[in-house]
Amino acid sequence: MAVDIQPACLGLYCGKTLLFKNGSTEIYGECGVCPRGQRTNAQKYCQPCTESPELYDWLYLGFMAMLPLVLHWFFIEWYSGKKSSSAVFQHITALFECTMAAIITLLVSDPVGVLYIHSCRVLMLSDWYTMLYNPSPDYVTTVHCTHEAVYPLYTIVFIYYAFCLVLMMLLRPLLVKKIACGLGKSDRFKSIYAALYFFPILTVLQAVGGGLLYYAFPYIILVLSLVTLAVYMSASEIENCYDLLVRKKRLIVLFSHWLLHAYGIISISRVDKLEQDLPLLALVPTPALFYLFTAKFTEPSRILSEGANGH
Repeated sequence: MAVDIQPACLGLYCGKTLLFKNGSTEIYGECGVCPRGQRTNAQKYCQPCTESPELYDWLYLGFMAMLPLVLHWFFIEWYSGKKSSSAVFQHITALFECTMAAIITLLVSDPVGVLYIHSCRVLMLSDWYTMLYNPSPDYVTTVHCTHEAVYPLYTIVFIYYAFCLVLMMLLRPLLVKKIACGLGKSDRFKSIYAALYFFPILTVLQAVGGGLLYYAFPYIILVLSLVTLAVYMSASEIENCYDLLVRKKRLIVLFSHWLLHAYGIISISRVDKLEQDLPLLALVPTPALFYLFTAKFTEPSRILSEGANGH
């Protein structure tokens, strides 16, 4: 029996690409980088990414998609002023921009024209940083095997941010110019200028820390949502249920934070065992209830007034 002995394929992410296939006969090339949309298997052969993303992968993509939307809403609210009616329309426009960007991104991704994607399974943190694992067999020559082992979870975020930016530049200036009459000329476009700053920051964050965010985003959501809810309720001097119900805006903020709490809990549990994980959602109102029950002991209004007076 003839045995075809080939040199070992070094490195975690180097593989042999299929050159020819005829029935049961497969001919592979030399060890090197896998084409886009493929990653190496245990036998060091490049295999196409044909799996569907797991729930956790979709939750990660949802988190990365929410970041620009939340930042849009924050800066729109920050620069629009309390009495500006244009803020509502800008909020809706930002939601429309991000939604359309997400749909277009899915449509242009493989497979093209449908609202789902093919992906490779994320196995470990190093899958996000294949450029750090290029082997050097003789300690002089480096075999470059850098490719997207987590295809398309890494690059699809950049594509989404690009569409968000393009749609914002096409739609938002026209809307702001028409409806933001209550603002000064220098204030009308500040929320757009802010986006021109935070989009590059988000891009660098994904490029450098995409793998870390993939594993840490559920805890980031929970911590930030808890902190921002506590800050908002104390800044709004909410000390009882009546203070919470007196304005619709406060209820909207509360329910938005509850949705973020639930998102974080589902992301952590991954709903592997539905009957065990779903009761955890009962914890969603707990931080707000704890705040309301303990607010009378801390008196946020007194602390804010003392801070304003410089004491």
